Amino acid sequence: MFVCNSLNFLRIHSRKLLNSIPVRTYANSAGIVKSQCAIVFPGQGAQYVGMGKDLYENFASARHVFDEANEVLGFNLKGLIFNGTQSQLIQTENTQPAILTTSVAILRILESEYGFNIESACTFALGHSLGEYTALVATKALSLHDAIKLVRLRGESMTKTVSQLKVKTAMSALIVRQENLAEIEESIKGINSSLPEGELVELANVNSSFQAVISGTSNAVDFASGVLQSNHLAARALDLPVSAPFHCKLMQPAADMMRASLKNIKFNTPTIDVITNVTATPIKSSTEIPQLLEKQVTATVQWQKSIKYCKERDINTFIVIGPARVLANLLRKEYPLDRIRPLTTVKDIQLHSEELKIKQLNTL
Repeated sequence: MFVCNSLNFLRIHSRKLLNSIPVRTYANSAGIVKSQCAIVFPGQGAQYVGMGKDLYENFASARHVFDEANEVLGFNLKGLIFNGTQSQLIQTENTQPAILTTSVAILRILESEYGFNIESACTFALGHSLGEYTALVATKALSLHDAIKLVRLRGESMTKTVSQLKVKTAMSALIVRQENLAEIEESIKGINSSLPEGELVELANVNSSFQAVISGTSNAVDFASGVLQSNHLAARALDLPVSAPFHCKLMQPAADMMRASLKNIKFNTPTIDVITNVTATPIKSSTEIPQLLEKQVTATVQWQKSIKYCKERDINTFIVIGPARVLANLLRKEYPLDRIRPLTTVKDIQLHSEELKIKQLNTL
């Protein structure tokens, strides 16, 4: 659910990693060889007031997406995104449909105005937590209408769950070393088993070889952070400004609330492989999507393993579609020799459309 986006924090404390795979250049009608490219979508934490406004003002295809979101939700989400307050936008029931809508709007611009075709350009699609819903929309496994409804419900379910918790909760980002990731996971399990009743800490995200996030009750998260640092498994811990303990068992009531709605949604087989957060491998069939999305609410986001899955299959270009550049920055730090192309604004689209040889079909 959450990627630490404190760039100064990461610049100071993260390891500089170099990838030994040389840069290779390929071209086809979309400017990218299918086997070399993955498309990536962000999750919660990427939001900011005003995101997507330039898209709406310049492209009809983007306007259709934002207007559809308003119609599905029955309120002015577009107005909240463009002109609302930060305090409104960061409410998770608003954040989740806002990020999904903005990300899909960018994708629709590429498809409608620049001739981008995900099936011919990309081998894999993946999204961080909430972004997995966007990946399913992009690969035609899920309709935009249903995705907007589901992520709104997902946010509402999480908000309701947090309101019913009778304990203070927290999340903390850890700067780690890749060789310690497995030991950190085992250590957290051991710490958890020794905690008093009512206390919980779990591994929420593994975002890269140098960043992990833990989630749970405040006391347990603080204790685990201290133990991991004392044992030299984590270089530093940073408390995150979040409203819920995402991706841990404390969110099980939210997962339960999602179950019935997910079962009633029609899912299709993705047009390209979608790598799921839960297993860090491609979805095998449309029938397993509801269970994976339900499990995702409480399970660890295996982002580092998901990207590694791509890298092991010679992916060296990542198109990052959505607000902010948090995922793009992570990828650049992890794989500095790869082509990382964040598409967030109209300016980004214009900048990279020529490089990726996406041909504009029409102009407004």
